[in-house]
Amino acid sequence: MKIATWNVNSVNARLPTVLEVLKAVEADVWCLQEIKCVDEKFPRVELEDAGFNCAVFGQKTYNGVAILSKYPISDEVRHLPGEPEDEQSRYLEALIEAPNPVRVASVYLPNGNPRPGEKYDYKLRWMDRLADHAKALLKNEEAVVLAGDYNCIPRDEDCWDPAVWAEDALAYPTTRERFRRLEWSGYADAFMARDGRIQAYTFWDYQGGAWQKDHGIRIDHLMCSPQAADRLLSVDIHRNARSLEKPSDHVPVIGTFTD
Repeated sequence: MKIATWNVNSVNARLPTVLEVLKAVEADVWCLQEIKCVDEKFPRVELEDAGFNCAVFGQKTYNGVAILSKYPISDEVRHLPGEPEDEQSRYLEALIEAPNPVRVASVYLPNGNPRPGEKYDYKLRWMDRLADHAKALLKNEEAVVLAGDYNCIPRDEDCWDPAVWAEDALAYPTTRERFRRLEWSGYADAFMARDGRIQAYTFWDYQGGAWQKDHGIRIDHLMCSPQAADRLLSVDIHRNARSLEKPSDHVPVIGTFTD
């Protein structure tokens, strides 16, 4: 089974590119972020024609997450617990009813800039809520993959120039501490578990020739419960997606798991 995460940066604006990448990668499950549309505007017909069942938690213009699956989807959870007044669509969880089921979540963490300020405070609260919910999920002893755009650079080696990012919300020590909390609770970073190379990026900004200069960062992650980590065979970063026509600024990260 292949489970992929990808921040598509507007599913409708980039639909031809999205469909091309889905066909090339051939993942069984996709966790999409930043779809930037309400549920009713999601291109469900086109994606169902491509062979996927769809679960969507959209938001007009901003944010929005979705899960695509070649297997039936059930037990959907829309919204991360812990802050009922939070209206941003950033978390969607579902059970993938494969022969060996797996629970997945499409996760889109807040960026948090500028820091300090309310946006960064919201980011830290959101990460605390995610860590609490993720820990609670472990009690069910299921295979769980929390897949998404974490807006966190875990190590200095995961960006092209640590000095440039040192004060940014994505790499600031308190952000990294929250990410470590998720790992310490029992979740494995799939890339680190099966690869771990330095300067293996998943995002290149549209500005300043970042893609051409390979000035990237690694912020898209598959976080695996012990039951999922035991099934993890390999992790790939589909860099080619960044070179396509009208690309997202992110590329997919794909984990291959035993069925």
